[in-house]
Amino acid sequence: MLTHPLGRRALQILAASLLLAASASSLAHGPTRQKVTEKVTIEAPADAVWAAIKNFNALKDWHPAVAESPADKGNSVGSARTLKLKDGGTLVETLESYDDAQKKYSYRAKDGGALPVTNYTSTLSVVADGGKSVVEWRGAFYRGFPNNNPPPELNDEAALKAVTGVYRGGLGSLKKLIESK
Repeated sequence: MLTHPLGRRALQILAASLLLAASASSLAHGPTRQKVTEKVTIEAPADAVWAAIKNFNALKDWHPAVAESPADKGNSVGSARTLKLKDGGTLVETLESYDDAQKKYSYRAKDGGALPVTNYTSTLSVVADGGKSVVEWRGAFYRGFPNNNPPPELNDEAALKAVTGVYRGGLGSLKKLIESK
């Protein structure tokens, strides 16, 4: 037992600090980063699949939800792509990295636009698997509502569902397009 007044006071301050820290962390429950990874195997060589998707402005050519996808600087890092969706939504994405030899590129959308997400990053890649190809589309993001108690259309579940739907729809369409040639 501490009998020195300074020791007792220090113990009281420590106890109060611990209680404050514990209560603050229980109140500070913000969103957690969500991740989605979808893959599809396509019966075609990797070079043929990459040729169909490698241009940053080509999303309109293979994704069924995209009407337009112009990119202001092509495949150069920093290029901005404005997606105009067939349902009327828009989304602006910026190319962050591009590696033709590795058959992959990454991009970011700070504002999810038509998607119920924020701080969205994504990578699209093609890997050879014998005479076939595996296309992987993966992303990480936060839900559309950054505070506690989000409305249902902007919560984690809505964000995961939307991004998963975008990836599955695009990869399914790409597979069908390439394999029908």
